[in-house]
Amino acid sequence: MAHSDGGMWTEERLMSTDQPFRQLQSPDVSRRKILQTPGVAVPFPPLKVLSDGEPCVLFQARKLSLRYEKQKQLDLTERAFSPQKPVDTSESVCRQDKATLIMRFGDVEDLRGLSIRLQLSNTFYESSGQWWFSVDSVSLLYNTSEEAVFNASDVYAPASSSYHCLHVSSLQRYSALLLPSTDHARRWSVTFTNFQIQAFNVTSGTFSPATVCATFMTPAILMGLITSLILLLVLAYALHMVVHLKHIEHDDEHKADVYFPQSPEHPEHCCLENDAEKNIL
Repeated sequence: MAHSDGGMWTEERLMSTDQPFRQLQSPDVSRRKILQTPGVAVPFPPLKVLSDGEPCVLFQARKLSLRYEKQKQLDLTERAFSPQKPVDTSESVCRQDKATLIMRFGDVEDLRGLSIRLQLSNTFYESSGQWWFSVDSVSLLYNTSEEAVFNASDVYAPASSSYHCLHVSSLQRYSALLLPSTDHARRWSVTFTNFQIQAFNVTSGTFSPATVCATFMTPAILMGLITSLILLLVLAYALHMVVHLKHIEHDDEHKADVYFPQSPEHPEHCCLENDAEKNIL
């Protein structure tokens, strides 16, 4: 449920418990987490795309940023979601199994006619017995004919849920869910922070319970693995040193019990001692 609190919009979400058994032909649900998430404060309400007067796509992000190569980062958050200056979504299309969200920003900095396009699809999987929607690609269109296309990886959820992820980005440090598919795309970096979207099954104009992405190799997990490896190396070295010291100590004790015979330079002294021992016996 979305509500306003002091000018900030808060989205409260419960995780969906309806997940199918994993099959080869169905989405990989092993990377989805079912958790109770706290409310996340977002600066603006979700963007809505209407079809026949009813919302068919809901989209929201705390931050939307672009960067072309080494140039200045562009923050499009307010342009995309501010209700005071709503972005143009008139070219967006919704059908039963396909949807296209197009946000037209006009001229931004040195970019002429900048638009961002999200392609979505809705597919029924017999193995799970339900519909799943997915974001198939994210495209940047600018300067009349230039286009940078990113294929979306693992951005999907049951049609009865919304999809939420802390970062949907082309950057490796954010797990790179957006993969460049054209030469132009390799020059761009795109990042959505606190990304949430829902399509095809929007009711009452608010997000349904969210399926949350769960990437395996986050920076925190990577640092934990590196720390564990360092600790294991230190432990292995300590055990090696303990074994080595025990081996040295054992060699010293063995040397103390070794018998050294008399020097051959004094054979007569040896013989006299032996004769004396015989006489005593």
